Amino acid sequence: MTSVSADSAERASAGETQTVVAARRLRDARTVFIGVGRPSTAAMLARLVHNPELVLVYESGTVGAKPFHVPLSIGDGELAATADFVVPVPEMFNYWIGPGRIQVAFLGAAQVDRYANLNSTVIGDYEHPKARLPGAGGAPEIAANCDEVIVIAPHGRRTFVERLDFLTTVGHGDGAGSRERLGFRGRGPTAVITDLGVLEPDPETKELMLTRVHPGVSVEQVLEATGWDLRVADELLVTEPPTGEELSALRELLSR
Repeated sequence: MTSVSADSAERASAGETQTVVAARRLRDARTVFIGVGRPSTAAMLARLVHNPELVLVYESGTVGAKPFHVPLSIGDGELAATADFVVPVPEMFNYWIGPGRIQVAFLGAAQVDRYANLNSTVIGDYEHPKARLPGAGGAPEIAANCDEVIVIAPHGRRTFVERLDFLTTVGHGDGAGSRERLGFRGRGPTAVITDLGVLEPDPETKELMLTRVHPGVSVEQVLEATGWDLRVADELLVTEPPTGEELSALRELLSR
């Protein structure tokens, strides 16, 4: 593996920093439910650097997958070929997701609101949308039942909106107590990791607030890229830059 100096680590791209921060969240996790793209890359990076015992679970039914290449889709043949076992999708949701047997789940979305509710259905009016999106998939069940949900999304006003065009997946509903009223099992979103920083729900209100900015990012940048009056934590932290080990592993992974 090619080494990366500390200076190079400090010059990590915004996307690389976002992936590294997501991977660090899996240091102590037993299981993670993931799709493709950056969540999958982050989970693979976590296994390489932080947590080799981490069990990767994909929606296609592969449990304990150990892909060498970043998968192109949840149906990538390498996932089944390297999995500990493969289960039917109904079993994945009825036995693994529904009863809360998955610890952490990564989700993405086209829109996120102040309570970490997600839209992956349409942009614009539902009957006459500007764009139709992939839809819910298993996200509503995942967000309701996995112990912890981490959202990974690009930070911009098109994504972080005052009001969703369509509510696909409930995060914290309309605030504190919403999940309990709905009978949800899991804790819901515990973090939204973006290419600018990290947003986490206020313990009392469940409204997202900025708790961490990535190196070189100002609070003003984050506020400008958010479609509501985003609160800022009293003790705002700055993300530790990716280490040489993390960045080397990530770049080698993406080059395969």
